[in-house]
Amino acid sequence: MTTWSQFTEEAPRICALFLRRHQATGNLCMLGTVRADGSPRISPIEPTIFEDMLVLAGMPNTRKFDDLARDPRFCLHTATVDTMVTDGDAKLFGTVIDEPDEALHARFAQKLFDDKGFDIRGMKFDHFYLADLTGASTVEAAEDHLDITVWKPGAGETVIRKT
Repeated sequence: MTTWSQFTEEAPRICALFLRRHQATGNLCMLGTVRADGSPRISPIEPTIFEDMLVLAGMPNTRKFDDLARDPRFCLHTATVDTMVTDGDAKLFGTVIDEPDEALHARFAQKLFDDKGFDIRGMKFDHFYLADLTGASTVEAAEDHLDITVWKPGAGETVIRKT
């Protein structure tokens, strides 16, 4: 599994842009999953970096988590309203692992309470998905070109300039 620190080390440009956009939207991202019929689904989610893992957890009994239980592939896109993409955008690709460790769940719930006052301590998670990143990309716009940065685990970043 690709840890967050491995991703940060191998893809510093993408990671920095993802974190900047993630923070700018109050942690809101859009999660792409695959429905039972094979069509795509886009859902809002607030991913959290916790103990060197990207956690995709949220409200129980939602269709996005049903999708991930059936097909673990996902795309996570930083939310944007800027059609010119002047702040850039980032996409993370991967699969999820449903982690059953209740001690980890309890630590995560405590961190949510400590950081945001959101109290789910003592509640049982239906799913606790950890992202195993298999790729990432960003788009950054300038006046006369686009820089597209791509990453695959173990390969580092590659910047493609489009003029």
